[in-house]
Amino acid sequence: MVPLLVVLLLALLLFGAGFAVKALWWIAVIVLAVWLIGFVLRPTVGGRRGRWYRW
Repeated sequence: MVPLLVVLLLALLLFGAGFAVKALWWIAVIVLAVWLIGFVLRPTVGGRRGRWYRW
């Protein structure tokens, strides 16, 4: 009974880790897309191209 519980627990942990990694990849892709859009469409400041971020 204990080995079965260990295998089920391990399967749950691996499924959870896989889901978290997949979610983080989607978040990274969305952030990259927003950054690229902001980089391409950055506003002009005083007739010259300025930064769209503040850091």
